[in-house]
Amino acid sequence: MDISVVIPLLNEEESLNELHDWIASVMLSNQFSYEILFIDDGSTDNSWLIISELVEINPNVKGIRFIKNFGKSQALHAGFAKAAGNVVITMDADLQDNPEEIPELYQMIKNEKFDLVSGWKKKRYDSYFSKNLPSKLFNWAARRTSGVQLNDFNCGLKAYSNTVVKHIDVYGEMHRYIPVLAKNAGFTTIGEKVVQHQARKYGHTKFGMNRFINGFLDLLTIWFISRFGKRPMHLFGALGVMMFIIGLGFAFYLGIDKLFLNPTGRLITDRPQFYIALSTMIIGSQFFIAGFLGELVLRSKREQQRYFIKENLNVS
Repeated sequence: MDISVVIPLLNEEESLNELHDWIASVMLSNQFSYEILFIDDGSTDNSWLIISELVEINPNVKGIRFIKNFGKSQALHAGFAKAAGNVVITMDADLQDNPEEIPELYQMIKNEKFDLVSGWKKKRYDSYFSKNLPSKLFNWAARRTSGVQLNDFNCGLKAYSNTVVKHIDVYGEMHRYIPVLAKNAGFTTIGEKVVQHQARKYGHTKFGMNRFINGFLDLLTIWFISRFGKRPMHLFGALGVMMFIIGLGFAFYLGIDKLFLNPTGRLITDRPQFYIALSTMIIGSQFFIAGFLGELVLRSKREQQRYFIKENLNVS
């Protein structure tokens, strides 16, 4: 199969038929073999009913329905697990991503040998202060922190080789950082393509301003994981040793001073250096213990069920 189109969605009943027809038309005109995977992330409207009807009409359509809303990252994870196409395209269900971009994205993966191609919504039809400006700041911070030079990390329209989606683990709210996850997994041929962005035609956005706050927190998480995720002792152990040495130095100074330099002076416990020494040695020990616990967790972690599927349609 040439292409798998993975579409996570939440309450997008107005746009699904139009989106399906648009994608099917693009696939037919380019003679691609394809599948469309709709991942219903706990919709409360008629989205699943419409997906069920599309499965009946088009055998290339498949549906996965979560029992409740687990988030976009979990929806992408479920779609990636089932995707069978040589190239996997992700896009949003709100018609703001243009399916006409799919053929060129496909060619960039197949012919130009990119591992991943991310869309860049260079001209956006969103509010400048509520979306565009925060997005620019977010993308700047993501570039500086991750080292991945993309202009638009959060664009839903992306293309991947099948190998990439089978080897990355999209968890938590990390869908914003799939290029960083791919880079950390060893897939470094990452490209970018300017794509057409369209104004939302139906409904309203499911994301508020809190997504940018969460995004920056996730950015710190992925920075830490990419640097120290496989070796937590390198961070916590180094901090622990440094703090312990500082405390030990103060304790040594107090001991020498009390025994030889000023034996009749104030009690050691009356001096601020004593509490500095005590605090830093305790904190150093705690950092060291945290490093050991991190190593133990790393070696004992097991895959956990992160979402529960209520129904499958045409998905093996």
